Amino acid sequence: MAKENCPTPHNGAKYGEIAKTVIMSGDPLRAKFMAERYLEDYKQVTNVRGMLGFTGKYKGQEISVMGHGMGIPSIGIYTYELFNFYDAERIIRLGSAGTFDEKMQIGDVLMAEGACTNSNYLDQFELRGVWAPIADFGLLRAAVEEAEKLGVRYQVGNVLSSDSFYTAGDAGNDRWVKMGVKGVEMEAAALYANAAYAGKKALCMCTISDNIKTGEALSAEDRQLCMTNMMDVAFNMI
Repeated sequence: MAKENCPTPHNGAKYGEIAKTVIMSGDPLRAKFMAERYLEDYKQVTNVRGMLGFTGKYKGQEISVMGHGMGIPSIGIYTYELFNFYDAERIIRLGSAGTFDEKMQIGDVLMAEGACTNSNYLDQFELRGVWAPIADFGLLRAAVEEAEKLGVRYQVGNVLSSDSFYTAGDAGNDRWVKMGVKGVEMEAAALYANAAYAGKKALCMCTISDNIKTGEALSAEDRQLCMTNMMDVAFNMI
């Protein structure tokens, strides 16, 4: 049974201390910020390796918030355990993304309907072809509806989940743009793959924090404000 694996080497929570809905961010301190801003009667349930996690209630519904670290290997570990050991039903990742599309505006919330990747993470599933990691449509639709209700500027489209933040050569940005990719981040493909494999639901939303093409970027203060807009969407769409 799943609960027999809890706590895990990466999560100190006991079985039952993680809610069915988990909202995650790469930065564990941002998870702490979300707990303090949105949750009532929350408690810290894990801090293994400094990856903070909290469970509380938002408008009467139990929700957990937790960090997932940077990159596909890190989110791959945490979300696998949440889906398969803690029986989480849905995970929403809130992060930042860069864009190399001049049509994207800084501060837009990019809802990732699909996640292209240059990672080998999908090889483990031994599929005889190229599998397309996609979001759960129900979560995506709820996010769009909530963004429109709150007046939050958003776009829906593909992201690139990249294994590298710094690249030694040509990253092929123009080619990704030509194929309709709107932004680059580092985790969504693994999240969507783990959700599919476990029969669960997932969505990644990212705030566009910088434009790789133009050099435009959000200040630290503006980044926090825009992140809060995205958080409002996530907590109210559940």
